[in-house]
Amino acid sequence: MPAAASLVIPLRAGAWPRRRLALWAALLLGCLALAAMAYRYAEDAAIERLRQSGTQRLDTYTAGLEHLLSKYDFLPGTFELNKDVVAMLQRPGDEALRREVNTYLERVNRLAGSTSIYISNLQGVTQAASNWRAPDSYVGDNIAFRPYVRDALRGMPGGFYGVGTTRGEPGYYFARGIYHDGRMLGVATVKVNIESMEDSWTEDGGRTLLTDAHGVVFLSSVPEWKYRTLAPLAPAVRQELEQSRQYFNHPLAPLGLRGLPGLRTLDSRTRIVAGPPPASGPMLSQSRVLVTRNWQMVYLSDLAPARASARAAALLTVLSEALAVMLVLYARQRHRLGRQRQRAREDLQRAYDQLENLVAERTASLQQMTRDLRDENAVRRQAEEQLRKAQSELVQAGKMAVLGQLSAGITHELNQPLTALRTMADNARVLIERGRLDDARNNLTTISQLVERMGQLTGQLRQFARKSDTRPSAVPVADAVTAALFLVERRIAQERVGFRMATHPRDLYALCDSNRLQQVLVNLFSNALDAMEMAGSSPRQLVVEAGREGARVLISVTDSGPGIPEDVRAHLFEPFFTTKPQGKGLGLGLAISEQIVRESGGQLRAESPPEGGARFIIDLPRAE
Repeated sequence: MPAAASLVIPLRAGAWPRRRLALWAALLLGCLALAAMAYRYAEDAAIERLRQSGTQRLDTYTAGLEHLLSKYDFLPGTFELNKDVVAMLQRPGDEALRREVNTYLERVNRLAGSTSIYISNLQGVTQAASNWRAPDSYVGDNIAFRPYVRDALRGMPGGFYGVGTTRGEPGYYFARGIYHDGRMLGVATVKVNIESMEDSWTEDGGRTLLTDAHGVVFLSSVPEWKYRTLAPLAPAVRQELEQSRQYFNHPLAPLGLRGLPGLRTLDSRTRIVAGPPPASGPMLSQSRVLVTRNWQMVYLSDLAPARASARAAALLTVLSEALAVMLVLYARQRHRLGRQRQRAREDLQRAYDQLENLVAERTASLQQMTRDLRDENAVRRQAEEQLRKAQSELVQAGKMAVLGQLSAGITHELNQPLTALRTMADNARVLIERGRLDDARNNLTTISQLVERMGQLTGQLRQFARKSDTRPSAVPVADAVTAALFLVERRIAQERVGFRMATHPRDLYALCDSNRLQQVLVNLFSNALDAMEMAGSSPRQLVVEAGREGARVLISVTDSGPGIPEDVRAHLFEPFFTTKPQGKGLGLGLAISEQIVRESGGQLRAESPPEGGARFIIDLPRAE
């Protein structure tokens, strides 16, 4: 009892023993150390999350940039295939020819979605341009000082980002030499606007910038940072940029991005820096080098949220420590007077209420996040469904294009039986009037056969033109080849093409959609006939062979045409790429066919047989 009574006796501060003061001091220091550790751990965890997020952003942005540029890499090299471009460079004084090339470049520029396309001679003087109608046309400009022109004249593919000296429009320049019979005649240049990439960079909370080999920022999600430098430029570098006028009249002042002293560097490409205006405070800098173009992409993440999270963790630790201290004090004060016991209980209850409020707020936040994710998934599924519908419509459009190309032969196929039907019907009427019933009966039998023939033709066309449900099934390969051959047999007969088909074994089935397989075969047959017709091949042979190889079915279509050059084979399945004369095709047939085969789990590839000609192989899963 005396010990219990001593607990309720008020003690003066000066009467506390030194041991108790030391204990409280050690407890306070321990709490502060624990809070500091919690702050450091939470900060490190938040920075690591920012680093992982930044790495993903860099991967996404660099992949998107490379994909955008790779779509135009091949375009300058295609202009040497145009005979008008070659003829214009050989005869620069032919104004009519120059106007034809200008119109051609204007059309290609519109279809490709590029900024401008122009052709220059070996002196760097522009001879034709897609903007030839504009008052500030490039025609007649001397661009020999541009690095991409100098590289192309030296026989190397030119790639260069710069600001245009005529309109001041920035863009990326692709340049290739134009050759004829092994001799360079000029340079083709395609300018592409990549400024649209900046729009996608502004969607998140970070800041993104892209620099060239000299550290000049030419793309950025922050407009104020464009055409600034990560570090002051050396005099030689600045003189080189002024001579090439890569950034025209921009001053290229330093950006002011600097590392903070005393802060750690996470790795060779990740560090903590002080951002320039309009950014403020420390930022996490991550960089990625685009080796093929000697560029560097930098992603800056604001560290303020990480530090706020760390402060919240430290505060939560302090609150937890305070709660623990309160519990200890509560246990010690249980033996005090009832009023003091009640007051301590109310304090503890308030602490519990605060924690429950925090839990309720976090639960509501998680529920909102769940609803947002569900809505996002619904939108994504809708977008995927729209994409599938668009792809199906593209396949159907390709099918209608094939039917349009075959329409002349189909009309002839129908006109002959119709003419015969009219003649035999008139004859049958006359024969009946004259009482020659046997002859009339023979005429009617022939009429029935002609009607059946027309029904087969229209039925085959209706079957080919209908939309497919794209659900795979076991398709007899021989029947699919025969149905496709039915649509082009008139042309094969007219052009005196020898046709041979071999299927081993006969009961060979492929797992795909029958109607779409017929569409691919019709495209390949039509391309083979076009190739042999344009080349004037003799004799003309079209061979279709089908067999199985393990769990796969291989269908090959071989012609005796001129074959496929090595430089053309790499672009065969690209949309709008065609070697046919202008107006003979859109360059979509092989691209659609390759997509159909790929969606069926197969592969469409091209080969050059040793005996000459071209061979396309359809590789599909085998069905029982």
